[in-house]
Amino acid sequence: MSIRWKIVLVILPILVVAIILAGMTSQIVATRAVTRIATEFLDFKVSELEKYAESQWNLLVENEVADRPDMVAAAQAGVESFARSIIRSDTELILAVGKDGAITSRTSAIEVRPDETAALAALFAAGARGFQPLVLGGVERVASGFPFGPFGWYVLVTEERGTFFGDVEALTRSTFGILIGSIIIATILVLLFVRYMTGPLSSMVTAMRRIIDSGDMSERVEVQFPDEIGTMSHTFNIMLGELQKAYEQIKKYAFETVLAQKKEEKIRHIFQKFVPQELIDQFFQNPEAMLVGENRELAVLFSDIRSFTTISESMEPDDLVNSLNRYFGSMVDIIMNRHGIIDKYIGDAIMAFFGAPVKHDDDAASSVLAAMEMTEALDRFNERQRELGKPDFRIGIGINYGKVTVGNIGCDKKMDYTVIGDTVNLASRLEGLTKLYRQPLIFSESIHDLVEGSFPCRLLDTVAVKGKTKGVRIYTARRTLPPEQSAAWAMHEEAMAKYGAKRFHEARDLFRSVTATLGRDDYASTSMSARCDRYAIDPPPDDWDGVEVMHEK
Repeated sequence: MSIRWKIVLVILPILVVAIILAGMTSQIVATRAVTRIATEFLDFKVSELEKYAESQWNLLVENEVADRPDMVAAAQAGVESFARSIIRSDTELILAVGKDGAITSRTSAIEVRPDETAALAALFAAGARGFQPLVLGGVERVASGFPFGPFGWYVLVTEERGTFFGDVEALTRSTFGILIGSIIIATILVLLFVRYMTGPLSSMVTAMRRIIDSGDMSERVEVQFPDEIGTMSHTFNIMLGELQKAYEQIKKYAFETVLAQKKEEKIRHIFQKFVPQELIDQFFQNPEAMLVGENRELAVLFSDIRSFTTISESMEPDDLVNSLNRYFGSMVDIIMNRHGIIDKYIGDAIMAFFGAPVKHDDDAASSVLAAMEMTEALDRFNERQRELGKPDFRIGIGINYGKVTVGNIGCDKKMDYTVIGDTVNLASRLEGLTKLYRQPLIFSESIHDLVEGSFPCRLLDTVAVKGKTKGVRIYTARRTLPPEQSAAWAMHEEAMAKYGAKRFHEARDLFRSVTATLGRDDYASTSMSARCDRYAIDPPPDDWDGVEVMHEK
């Protein structure tokens, strides 16, 4: 909505309300004045009529004939005759009603409807005095009345309402017409005034639009009034002059910026093949911060192709490179889609981490989901390998979560954005255990604690990897499990608990039940069943804590 209409919507209602209030006030004052005149007129006749009726009754009483009906009737006739004598118009009517509302005396003929009779009876019962409106014969009237007990009357002096208020109502209609005309004229005047006052503002808006369309900063507006709006126009012209100067500087800086952006894009294009995109973004935002390492908790993933030496010996070098490129391309896309960072390629192995340089709340879950998607993508990769007559790839993935040192590590001639620490070493050892435990994915207890409940997890063992004395629980996981397999995994969990409590016979029976459900190819249950058989014959020492010590990587 333009400012012109906003001003109109503020001023016009004020004028309209003022005009309406003035008209209503005039109508109310006129009505009250006429009502006062009508009241005085009717009350005067009521007073005279009441005095005359009392004088007639007093004559009856003084002459001791008040108990004679014929004399009372004559007195009533006299009152009626007096009432006719004080009437001054054809529309005026004086009547007396009884207790039931029936008319007992009147100055002229009138047909009263039943509802009007009921209203008259109510007036008799109330005995009200003073000005009051009523309807007689279907005609609105105003009246003033008084009760007269000796005759059993309630006397009303009435006049048609139009006699008193006809001119007021005509005045009201005229006033209404004048109000409408005044509002229309006021609206036109306000529109013309607002248009005149906002003309300079419209000129400024038009100038702005022409500048936007043409880019011509030489545009100026006319200063029409020596007031605030004129000051605004003058200031606008000064601003345009300053903007014109700044525009020339901006064009110069814009040209230099374009050159800098092209250089940055070139650097990004070169380095994004070697450095994570998020790291490049962070470097350009704060180059100094990237030179400092930091301790941070994150997930580390290692993936390795099993028996790669055998595969490489069976393929031509160019075929091997093509297969590796397809394999790496598929795996890297999955990792990066899950906000992972490719740390490095170690031969046929991939090292990645989740949680740096940008940390997410679900880094642990993202690393496990990435591993699952990698095994699913491997199935599709192998289908293509078989179509090309090439050998299948099999991989093992190990994941660990914990504190690492992350940052640019190296020297001034060659640096890598990488992670180091014991968490990294354990992740690498877990990847090595996938071959021993015949699982495509193994992750540590620290990962399990963060993802438990997100998808089915299975405890495989408690191991102390080579170079470590402390045991760590290792797990595998699937996206989903059918009910039968889910029940078998729950039974496996129970068996592992009995195994840890040295109840080897009970644990072996449960492991065998798991094998019966999942099949002889389920190495996790068959290997643990065999271990329980061994410990049942040759029990471990008393200080045995269930940790399986690894002597190989």
